[in-house]
Amino acid sequence: MDEEQQSISAALGVSVDFYAEREVQQRTEFLSHYLRQSSCRSFVLGICGGVDSLAAGLLAQKAVSELRADGYHAKFIAVRLPYGIQADESDAQKSLAVIRPDRVLTIDIKPAADAMLDAVMVEGGDLVEPARKQFHLGNIKARQRMIAQYALAGATGGLVIGTDQAAEALMGFFTKFGDGAADILPLAGLTKRRVRAIAEHMGAPAELVFKVPTADLESDAPLRPDEDVYGVTYEEIDNFLEGKAVAEPARLRILTTYQASGHKRDLPVAPIG
Repeated sequence: MDEEQQSISAALGVSVDFYAEREVQQRTEFLSHYLRQSSCRSFVLGICGGVDSLAAGLLAQKAVSELRADGYHAKFIAVRLPYGIQADESDAQKSLAVIRPDRVLTIDIKPAADAMLDAVMVEGGDLVEPARKQFHLGNIKARQRMIAQYALAGATGGLVIGTDQAAEALMGFFTKFGDGAADILPLAGLTKRRVRAIAEHMGAPAELVFKVPTADLESDAPLRPDEDVYGVTYEEIDNFLEGKAVAEPARLRILTTYQASGHKRDLPVAPIG
């Protein structure tokens, strides 16, 4: 591992060693402890059908089950947040069947997302490049989903779980104040292959664990693979984070993207201190 790789991996919390069983125990305890410490009573998480929300959901359900066994009233609320009809809805339903949440709700974000974009276009249409319209709508979708999750958390004395992990954090592959906004991040510091290992260890089927990752935000490119957007593979990203050798073109792509997306990982800046 060169010095730059080591510095970035450390900043993103990627550990040298990884054992799925130990990580499941520690991250479950982390969720349980924080919920009790905050005097909250529920976790809320959007389930999309991908392995990140699957793994986070399994950890959340395990945490609240253990809390209840210890006499602390807690529940896990899983929420489906489709934009109309989701192309891979069947995978989301399979994920829910594996997780077995205490409560499942469905909130269609399409009316709210479309209304917001329409409102922006009334006076700001000249500022939106036509070729980028679906990209902007995708970010609106992500933020509408978080609005819904916080509404549910507020109603149930809950905390919103985010699915951010080290591979996406490295590439800045999240929407600021959308899927990048949450109260607690049980997958932080994990590479994609390690998230998969946790899900597999917790009994998730291979078809969900190794499903091709997609953010599915742009309506004109449904289920576009994350790796197409990155220009590098998750294997290369994970190898970079785990200190393994990476081909120079991929390394440069990763470093350039990491540096350009730095503002997404920072808290809001202020002219003091």
